Amino acid sequence: MKIILKYPFVAFLLIVFAIFGTLQCTQNHQPLQDDLSEVKKDLFRNNADFLNRTSELMQMVSANPDQAKLQKKFEELRTTYKKMEWAVEYFLPQTARFINGPALPEIEMQEHTEIEPEGLQVLEEMLYPYNPENRDEVVRMLKNLTNKSNTIKVNFQAITISRDQVFDALRQETFRISSLGIAGFDTPVSGTFLREIPYALNAVKTTLQQIATEKSKDKALAGIIMEIEASITYLKKNTDKNTFDYINFIPEHLNKITSLVIDFQKQEDIPAIEVTSALNKNVRTFYSKNAFNPNAFVPGKQFEISPEKVKLGKELFNDNILSDNNSRSCATCHVAEKAFTDGREKSMSLTDSPLQRNTPSLNYSAFQHGQFWDMRKDDLEGQSSAVITNKEEMHGDLSKIIAKINADPKYRTAFATIYKGKNAEIWQLQNVLASYIRSLASFNSDFDKYMRGNKHALTESQKKGFNLYMGKAQCAICHFLPLFNGTVPPNYTKTEQEVLGIAENSSNKSADKDPGRGKFHETIAFLQHSFKTPTLRNIGKTGPYMHNGGYKTLQEVMEFYNKGGGKGFGLRTENQTLSDAPLNLSEKEMSEIIDFLNALSDH
Repeated sequence: MKIILKYPFVAFLLIVFAIFGTLQCTQNHQPLQDDLSEVKKDLFRNNADFLNRTSELMQMVSANPDQAKLQKKFEELRTTYKKMEWAVEYFLPQTARFINGPALPEIEMQEHTEIEPEGLQVLEEMLYPYNPENRDEVVRMLKNLTNKSNTIKVNFQAITISRDQVFDALRQETFRISSLGIAGFDTPVSGTFLREIPYALNAVKTTLQQIATEKSKDKALAGIIMEIEASITYLKKNTDKNTFDYINFIPEHLNKITSLVIDFQKQEDIPAIEVTSALNKNVRTFYSKNAFNPNAFVPGKQFEISPEKVKLGKELFNDNILSDNNSRSCATCHVAEKAFTDGREKSMSLTDSPLQRNTPSLNYSAFQHGQFWDMRKDDLEGQSSAVITNKEEMHGDLSKIIAKINADPKYRTAFATIYKGKNAEIWQLQNVLASYIRSLASFNSDFDKYMRGNKHALTESQKKGFNLYMGKAQCAICHFLPLFNGTVPPNYTKTEQEVLGIAENSSNKSADKDPGRGKFHETIAFLQHSFKTPTLRNIGKTGPYMHNGGYKTLQEVMEFYNKGGGKGFGLRTENQTLSDAPLNLSEKEMSEIIDFLNALSDH
């Protein structure tokens, strides 16, 4: 694990964020009738249990126990967190990040610094396997958890939580279980997540019972209790992540629970929390049509998507007017039939020479914080103008382009109708292009159809492939359900990057030298050679693959991952975030995963 200097101002900022979040929780909501309600009593009980088990594990480590006992005690500690995860993740997200976040540094971009990772996932790496030489570091991490437990206690003593917030937090937890939980995101090393999910589900059940009235008792609440208990029964009988039947468990259990929760809300007359979120508030499952709201990713309200903006953006996307010499359009390099890629290894310049990177798909790029492979632009508005003005790509001048658009009566009228102004402005051009790109997410693949109830939508090979994707191959701990990209559910406020140790090509002989995000953050070692985790939707149409286009087929991609990335091939990648442990997938298993990936293509 890296030893990284801590900065006092970072700690100060985290405290400010925590206080701000606490203040938000006390505003504009009707509090629970009793501030010491059963909901809070359970939270305090679970947190006290978490603190006690942390102390017990600390004492055990100091006594030099055997590894098996240590791991068992650690698993018990993790389950105590799962009992209160729904509340900590919702009301204290910064605290949650340092209790159960990934064992990777947090990046303070403005200060170009790394914040040391800590918490349960860091401890997992130290305990599976356990090296007694790391005892002091394990104790230090456990002391940090003690501090976080005290933070939880102090905050929940200070804040008033309301019934609608509690419901919203529980609903969010059901979606967390249906994405990060079922993928094993929390336990990438030990793989014990299937044994943990029952504790999180039980917490949802118990807390819903505590806030319920007679309105839903014999209706939705009864259905939720029955479905959660059935899920727990199944989970307790099936704890092996490599043989678990994800393809049936998700639609037959988890999707039913998230749907029944909406019935509960309606029957109990619980108002939705009025905030813009990526996952629409009334959505029943991750796979419902129109489940996701692209407006959660726009830079401001005036940039929100509309049919009129999409229509105009599509026209301009296909118009050569955006390039300097009217020789190419956006569609030149982003071909609709190829999921808005170009099928080439590298993008081509205006002079037909290869550029540095592969053309990324624009499908589903609306649901990412960070555009381009290196995430150098925050949103699609910035992405569109960067391409237009790049001298090697379109070499356009935005001022001259706007002048040409305003000289065209058709375009000038369309902009005036949408934006209620006399002439088009640069930000409006960026916005209509971005709006069109935001519309390129149809969610109508065979996989989506299966998850919506069509049991004939997938072949047996594709079903097996999905189970491998979720379990043995561990794909879903980076490409999260259901967007299959690196934007982290269920809040979708962050898009992750990874360091895979990519080679120059599929021979895997020489490491690729592209610094990725590291080009813009030269002092942050963690970001060197890191790239955005893109969506796998429509991946069957977007080859060749990786940021450099060096892998021509999905078979080559699977072989790279199966070996353990660049490190697995002996390439020097000091900060590789992909596990270098071989997946040990057979040729048949890799073929089944590829079959499943092809089921992510939209029709």
